[in-house]
Amino acid sequence: MSTATEEIRRALVGKNPLVYLHSFEEERALRMLESFSTKLYRGQQQLTTWSCVSGLSGALDDPEQIDPARAIQAVIAHPERGFFVFKDLTEFLNMPEVIRSLRDAYQAMGADDKFLFILSPELMLPENLKKEVFLVEMPPPGEKDFQRLISRFGKSYGNVELGPELDSELPVALKGLTLAEAQHTLHRIYRAQAQKRPAEEILREVLVEKANIVRKSGILEFVMPDANLDSIGGLDHLKDWLKRRQKLFTREAIAAGVPTPKGMLVMGVSGCGKSVAAKAVSALWNVPLFRLDMSLVYSGSFGSPEAAFHRALRTIESLAPGILWIDEIENSLGMEEGGADVNSQIFSAFLTWMQEKPPLIFVAATANRIEALPAEVIRKGRFDQIYFVDLPNDDERRTIFEIYLTRHGADLAEFDFDLLTVSTRGWNGAEIEQAVKAARVDAYSEDGVLDMDHLTANTASMVPLSTTMSGQIKKIRAWAVRRATPASKYGTAPRI
Repeated sequence: MSTATEEIRRALVGKNPLVYLHSFEEERALRMLESFSTKLYRGQQQLTTWSCVSGLSGALDDPEQIDPARAIQAVIAHPERGFFVFKDLTEFLNMPEVIRSLRDAYQAMGADDKFLFILSPELMLPENLKKEVFLVEMPPPGEKDFQRLISRFGKSYGNVELGPELDSELPVALKGLTLAEAQHTLHRIYRAQAQKRPAEEILREVLVEKANIVRKSGILEFVMPDANLDSIGGLDHLKDWLKRRQKLFTREAIAAGVPTPKGMLVMGVSGCGKSVAAKAVSALWNVPLFRLDMSLVYSGSFGSPEAAFHRALRTIESLAPGILWIDEIENSLGMEEGGADVNSQIFSAFLTWMQEKPPLIFVAATANRIEALPAEVIRKGRFDQIYFVDLPNDDERRTIFEIYLTRHGADLAEFDFDLLTVSTRGWNGAEIEQAVKAARVDAYSEDGVLDMDHLTANTASMVPLSTTMSGQIKKIRAWAVRRATPASKYGTAPRI
């Protein structure tokens, strides 16, 4: 993929007089253009800028010239070569006189080594200007940019050293931030480092900044890693698979030419730990987790669904390394047959993106109604592995009880786990969690200690999903037996 520098060079060599520079980083873009201007004109022409507040500055210094059409005409009439950068022009691109002036500039400036740049964080290009304008997408800074920035900060903070661990991890962790955002974060990091705080605590500052970026996107949610593999009862095959790939999701693996994990699809019975498994990947691999809220994508509050979905994917790419969590993917991406056209377009865009996404983006998708998934999703190559999560067996339910009782401060020696596992056959993990929570509430209301009596009182009154929806569960198992790998070492045989 071409860099912004290469694209600007192509525009200059091709004498494209109108260049649209799409970037959130105004200062960084201006520095880049100043560098090009110095090389092209041998330092003889000054960069000229325009804004709706200060008018023209530089070679055409005129603070009164705030009208965009008149400012463009002044640039056309100016006899000298140079770069003319319009900062706020996108807000006026719906005005006929501005569009006409830009087309006049295209006709008049092409042979004169005069270039008009439209610099904007938004991409708002009118249809009747698309043939005249050369579009340049300026991506966020890369690791080398952050390494240079960190080096400058190291000098400005005197004797404060980050240490070898932070030196190697920080440039990668900062990816997805603008240079300005990175500077704010580095101020906090260097002050924390001066107090000799642990590296994990310092890197959390970067996660907090990324969480802020994701919140501003509106359709992505930063999910703190509140679950790990130890909080999952059973699913041994899935957990072993994740452990074996922990070292592969790194820059070192990419440099060695080892294929990095692309994603996993976890499907099966509701309430059996699919979402917890997605969260556990983040904790195990020490990589931030971002949940895509497709209901907001389809809401129209963030523009057309296709455009909103595209922006979400670009945001995730800029934040790499990261994990994209898509819950109930069969509903989220409109995979069911007969879905709306917009859903099918988003679904097609997602499949294409899965093939071309950066290597350090891992997709953790979950599904309940797996029969709704088309062949394009479950075929090999889309996801590295497709796991089927069944109801837990006796041993797995015992482990799940132990996990939740320990979490609620109970004394495990006071519980008859043989009785609990027998009396809860056909239960899923979510139902066990709810029974333990209800027992804890009962114990607290009685000013007592959570014990076996509280738990059995709640398990006896609960009707599990496997009873109310036994037909659907059998159908799911029958579908998955030849299409997915069992997440549990006990397989997928019916155990109700």
